[in-house]
Amino acid sequence: MNLIQTVLAFLLALGPLIVFHELGHYLVARLCGVKVLRFSVGMGKVVWSRRVGPDQTEWALSALPLGGYVKMLDNRDPETRATTEEEARREFTAQNVWRRIAIIAAGPAANFLLAIVLFAALYMVGVAEPSSRLRFTPENSVAFEIGLRAGDRVTAVNGNAVGAWSDLRWEIIHATVDKEDVRMDVERPNGERMIVNLPARALAGMDVESDLLTKLGMSMARPKAVLGRVLEGGPAARGGLQAGDLVTAVDGKPVVDGIAFIDAIRATHGESLAIEGVRNGEEFTRVVTPELDATSKTPRIMAEVAQAPDMVTISAGPITAVAKGARRTWETSVLTVKMIGKMIIGEVSWKNVTGPITIADYAGQTARLGVAAYLSFIAFISVSLGVMNLLPIPVLDGGHLLYYSLEVLTGRPIPERVGEFAQRAGIGLLVMLMALAVFNDVVRLL
Repeated sequence: MNLIQTVLAFLLALGPLIVFHELGHYLVARLCGVKVLRFSVGMGKVVWSRRVGPDQTEWALSALPLGGYVKMLDNRDPETRATTEEEARREFTAQNVWRRIAIIAAGPAANFLLAIVLFAALYMVGVAEPSSRLRFTPENSVAFEIGLRAGDRVTAVNGNAVGAWSDLRWEIIHATVDKEDVRMDVERPNGERMIVNLPARALAGMDVESDLLTKLGMSMARPKAVLGRVLEGGPAARGGLQAGDLVTAVDGKPVVDGIAFIDAIRATHGESLAIEGVRNGEEFTRVVTPELDATSKTPRIMAEVAQAPDMVTISAGPITAVAKGARRTWETSVLTVKMIGKMIIGEVSWKNVTGPITIADYAGQTARLGVAAYLSFIAFISVSLGVMNLLPIPVLDGGHLLYYSLEVLTGRPIPERVGEFAQRAGIGLLVMLMALAVFNDVVRLL
């Protein structure tokens, strides 16, 4: 079932993004007076089509469900050459260079615009996210060494306000890529405020695709170990535990939250446990003997305990939401470009290149987390799609924009033979990148 959900989430994320990208090309081409022959959703053989509008543009569905394209009148292609004087005026290469730049740039621009809209919508609706409060910091971790402790809440990183765990992770990733020291504003559980500094050397060599915060010794705060439903006749009930009890220690060892309580139970092999807690303001101690699950052989006491992270709702008014959406889109784009540049010069591993398998996996994971997480994922993928298409690689939009930029500077288009050679080289480069991405995906799976 998870596999089906993952595949569907992947198709529902990537398919519309590509269509939106091509729609950008189509709309600006029409505004510039270029005749569009076909708008295809999918690649390969056309399986269904219908002609619409004064130009009788063919709107088509093609066999391969991924991708899409816009086919315009173009004298470089024998199949799409202009056949009349009127068509010659509406042919793509007959347009001035600025119109051609606008048509090509419209695809990535559409992806950036979509990302801004999605981010802004999430901010306006308000999204419940894990807060930036810390659960605990192991004594042998970087976080403990710099002074962070359980219950601390990070309120800002390098001057940028932090409200949610995702904001904290985002700022740490930025600092890692930029090789900067991290200055964290921290609020202690008692209200005390302090500054904690994380040196850039502590982040050196870390993989930004991995769980950076966990490697630093930082994890999300969880609610205290308050029991929920206690199954009648189960080990917890027989030992005298009740719903609403706050567990504070197991066998004399403090319990900081629900996960710690569960871990303490699972660490046993069915031995009796002295469970200390608070009920109606009074302390108590009860002896509970866990039972082994018949299937998993895992110790259990038949009582529910909260495990969800400490949550906070992030929201903003329309104007602020749009501004924050634009800022997040810009920062994501800049970070993506920096990552690509650092991979080229060898400062970041090429293992960070991901392909369709990893994207599909993330699509499935975020879809299971809820609508907000899934839409946020789609926004990030939309930004990535826009940035990747702007890379100056022939066959991509960025390659064509490079040609037209040179045309603006020199006053004449690049020679046709140079363009053909560049196209072949670009296809070869894309094939190698895709092979690397798929290889990295398979290695991650294994």
